[in-house]
Amino acid sequence: MIHGHPRPSRRAVLGGAAALAALAVTAAPAAAQAAADWPTEFPLPDGWLPEGIAIGAKPYAYFGSRANGGIYRVDLRTGAGTILYAGATGQIAVGLKTDRDGLLYVAGNTGVARVHDSRTGDIVRTFQLSEATGHFINDVTLLGDRAWFTDSRAAQLYSVPRGRDGAVRTLPLTGDWVQLPDVNNANGIVGTPDGRGLIVVKSTPGELYNVSPKTGAARKITLVGQPDVVNGDGLWRIGRTLYVVQNRLNKVSVWDLDAGATTATLSATITDPRFDVPTTAARFGDRLYLVNARFTTPPTPETTYNAVAVPL
Repeated sequence: MIHGHPRPSRRAVLGGAAALAALAVTAAPAAAQAAADWPTEFPLPDGWLPEGIAIGAKPYAYFGSRANGGIYRVDLRTGAGTILYAGATGQIAVGLKTDRDGLLYVAGNTGVARVHDSRTGDIVRTFQLSEATGHFINDVTLLGDRAWFTDSRAAQLYSVPRGRDGAVRTLPLTGDWVQLPDVNNANGIVGTPDGRGLIVVKSTPGELYNVSPKTGAARKITLVGQPDVVNGDGLWRIGRTLYVVQNRLNKVSVWDLDAGATTATLSATITDPRFDVPTTAARFGDRLYLVNARFTTPPTPETTYNAVAVPL
């Protein structure tokens, strides 16, 4: 329940400015609505070890596997799913985002990012963002003509070109950013409302930052109404409303951003008895879908997992 008060086609329209970029990162169109009889809870494969979720303009959700990097697709209208990509030994899939070109961008944890065809599951391209050790490529968002990835164990972001050839860009985080040792730092990431910056959540100690994608300068966002967003994981933004999934707290804190995304004011808290360490979220219509990672449950091949939806 809720407590409180309440892309461009393949590069053709990228010159169409920041407004279009901002629309691209807010995802599902407002006209798309989840029907009342669509399921609000559905299972994922046993032993899947999910963490990331992505939903595009069509009613399909994609879930990555930390066990083998597999991709599972669910029809939101029925809850029926299929393994789109079986994964492979040594692969991991954490954060995911899908774009209007039918591409699925996947954060691969061990220094890798992959791009899949969201219709077939085939790998279109693989990027080596960093060394395999000492890094945790955790989440991804789409902004303009690039996909941006966080690294929870290093003070830097990475970006790769969308839908075309190009090089990886490494962006060191500066300004207010102070990297803490031996904990997860940068985690979830979304674009700012004006489409010019990036909002990054720092899981420990629970802070939000506004980051310039040009310089890497990070400004700490002032929080009003709650001292921190500790255990902050996935982020989702609709206009100036920012949703922060606080995984082990089993809640989503909802924030109103000011025009410059320099201050965030708590407006609501979403909780639900079905939450079991939700990690990331994605919107379709008037619902927010979350994946339960169940971090507090020892994983086995028989461990059950699911995703749930709450109203916006």
